[in-house]
Amino acid sequence: MGLADMVADFIRAAIESEEALVTRRSDLAERFGCAPSQISYVISTRFSPEQGYIVESRRGGGGYIRIRRVDVGPKMMLMHAVASIGDRVDAQSAAALLTNLRAAGAISDFQARLMASALSERSLGGLEPTQKSETRAAIFKQMLLLCADAQGETKGV
Repeated sequence: MGLADMVADFIRAAIESEEALVTRRSDLAERFGCAPSQISYVISTRFSPEQGYIVESRRGGGGYIRIRRVDVGPKMMLMHAVASIGDRVDAQSAAALLTNLRAAGAISDFQARLMASALSERSLGGLEPTQKSETRAAIFKQMLLLCADAQGETKGV
């Protein structure tokens, strides 16, 4: 088991027993013998709103990090995903977000495959690199918004 897995498992276990983990990045880094940036990486990749977690942090001398599990419905997950995309998104980030949304049950397998196809490098092949990431973000957001709207009407396509 790698370091990231050990840190993530520790955080999940703490959240399950306490409903939230309140600690400092440096304390976790010391516990696992790593740099605080490695703790930040684990938190940002494994404890996002799309994965059902809320992360609050305050940096500095009295800083802390609070991670708690929240039960958000598929529509809320999709809206968080739309907000997290920004003006640009690369193909790898889009694929990771689709994987997370699919695993959380916010979108169906068919929807994830359809979106992945539309957002692929091949589909956007005629565009300049900057145009690709901007176009991908705009298309991705519209597809996610449509899925969020459909959550109240049907259970996926």
